[in-house]
Amino acid sequence: MTEPRVNTVCIIGTGLIGGSLALALRQSGFCQTITGAGRTESTLQQAVELGVIDRYSSSIAEAASDADIIVVSVPLGAMRAVFEQIEQGKTDNTVVTDAGSAKQSVIRDAEAVFGIGFHGFVAGHPIAGTEKSGVTAAFAELYQQRRVILTPTQNSSTEAVGLVRSMWEAAGAEVELMDAAHHDLVLAGTSHLPHLLAFGLVDCLNNMEDVDEIFRFAAGGFRDFTRIASSDPVMWRDICLHNREEVMGMMKRYRDEMDDIYQALEDKDGEKLKQIFTKAKKARDAFCG
Repeated sequence: MTEPRVNTVCIIGTGLIGGSLALALRQSGFCQTITGAGRTESTLQQAVELGVIDRYSSSIAEAASDADIIVVSVPLGAMRAVFEQIEQGKTDNTVVTDAGSAKQSVIRDAEAVFGIGFHGFVAGHPIAGTEKSGVTAAFAELYQQRRVILTPTQNSSTEAVGLVRSMWEAAGAEVELMDAAHHDLVLAGTSHLPHLLAFGLVDCLNNMEDVDEIFRFAAGGFRDFTRIASSDPVMWRDICLHNREEVMGMMKRYRDEMDDIYQALEDKDGEKLKQIFTKAKKARDAFCG
């Protein structure tokens, strides 16, 4: 354990993402104190009882007033309202970051609230998680050897970026910097679209007759593919709406691909199917390797 880099880290939203970060930072000794903040006092009390945070405040502005770093881990739809409360308590030296899955919308909200003269905001996104949610799902190893993408703007100071980077590295993550627009495009394909496919497939089968029999005979492949359909619906509603254009673009690309497969089936074109499947297998094998 190293000497603490900062005195206090404030986690707003102590669920799986925020709670796991708190546990990892506690384990690494990155900070002396971890505070929690949010609107549900029972959840914050539970976070203290589980040893995730040291103390909490039901006032975000109050919690922000003595924090060196504030990490906002709430649904995208709540991000701006949380920023407004942080603005009431932060200082010019406070560093604010987030864990949202879409970055352009978060940056717009942050700049609207904090102003472009505030240099302590650094947008971020940990590429990690499970289908579970809540503080009881948090565990310190979540970010070990996982990527965290930071999308600083021209207004983000070098010092703020460096501090947020060191925080995530202390949690075990590999940190990369990326343009916010590029991030949203990449994540629309690799994260947001797969979740929509999982949700859509389960809903499709659930609307069929004999649904109980269909699910009873579902094997491991179905369970693996649809695991992420157990994710938080509110969080994923917000992600889809806040990265709407990029997600719709990826959905169109996927729909075109499905149309090609459908046409090959209609034409009984086994060679075309084999070509598509072979190309996909090579890409998947190379990625896994």
